[in-house]
Amino acid sequence: MIEYNKIETVFNRDTTGTKKLIRGDWRNETVEYLKDSKWQFTEKFDGTNIRVIWDGHYISFAGRTDKATIPQFLLEYLNNTFSTPEVEQLFEQTYGEKQVILFGEGYGPKIQKGGNYREDVSFILFDVLVGENYQERKWVEQTATMLGIDVVPIVLEGTIDEAIAFVEGHPKSTMGTAFMEGVVGRPAVELRDRTGKRIIVKIKYEDFRAM
Repeated sequence: MIEYNKIETVFNRDTTGTKKLIRGDWRNETVEYLKDSKWQFTEKFDGTNIRVIWDGHYISFAGRTDKATIPQFLLEYLNNTFSTPEVEQLFEQTYGEKQVILFGEGYGPKIQKGGNYREDVSFILFDVLVGENYQERKWVEQTATMLGIDVVPIVLEGTIDEAIAFVEGHPKSTMGTAFMEGVVGRPAVELRDRTGKRIIVKIKYEDFRAM
């Protein structure tokens, strides 16, 4: 089953032991080339990666990898939210026998440091794969609306330097009383590098606060 691509940070890390980011030492040449272009940044939630999978007939769940274990209390929430006749009918009517994967974050109490987001666990959508095609933001939002679930909010549109400055300010989360873990950025138009990898980066407060 398709796993979500690992999202890299914008800079390489020091290999001498500190693992701190080296500002200006770009991890990906395509990202460096696009650094002054317009990017779209969504809030990065501190949770656990979840896949909601429609195989054309049934809905199932998986973590970031096929070997990852989903906590029982989160699995119960996912079953109550997605494994219903009404939701399966929506998938069947919308997608038929096409394979669909909803990529999102399970978050809330007892998941990472998510206790300040909300009082209960939940799922927030950040990407949708239909067949072999990742969907544009407007279709991700439409899918969330159709299913009655949240989608990661856009918190900034600008350059990578502007996003770094934003994250260094340690902004409040859009959920609850938590602070943002960081942001995830994509070019305004879906792009891939010369190796075929999608251009997506993460900028985390923990990586930049000590720089």
